[in-house]
Amino acid sequence: MTERERSVDLAIAQIERQFGKGSIMKMTGDAAPQHIETISTGSIALDLSLG
Repeated sequence: MTERERSVDLAIAQIERQFGKGSIMKMTGDAAPQHIETISTGSIALDLSLG
């Protein structure tokens, strides 16, 4: 593990301790997709822009 990878892992661990598990994650292809509940705003344009 490189120094950069250790630094990133340490930063992620610190953020998770402060803000809770799942508050930050690495953007890699091996992460399992998660279903996130959504609420419609009633505006199609706003829903599309917010995701």
